[in-house]
Amino acid sequence: MKLIVLAGLVIVQSVFAMDRFAALSMIESGDDDLACGQSGEVSRFQIRREVWGQLTNAPVSLASDPKVAEVVARKLAAARCEEFAREHGRPATDQEFYILWNAPAQIGHPGRSVQERADRFANLVAQKESSK
Repeated sequence: MKLIVLAGLVIVQSVFAMDRFAALSMIESGDDDLACGQSGEVSRFQIRREVWGQLTNAPVSLASDPKVAEVVARKLAAARCEEFAREHGRPATDQEFYILWNAPAQIGHPGRSVQERADRFANLVAQKESSK
């Protein structure tokens, strides 16, 4: 019985822990579902419109729906992370995940501002994970 209760607590804690996508939303837009970036990025995850169209048949007007936006963001991140894992033989760290998201062409040599945001992202994920 104790094992079942303990397993349930672990599941509950992981549901409330901040995952990479919650942290990504905070870093990219401050959780603003109506955010529009300088290059026309949409949603709380700041996805370029042309990338949105490549990933989903959902109209870009649905980018303001956080559930739809997260599905599209997860699809994009999965593709980039799978490619990274194939090339490097390991999963991306939190910093690499953010670089793959924000500036994938800079994965081997991120610029200072991208690296600083990647560090903030990784710290945010780590803070939330350590509070489990």
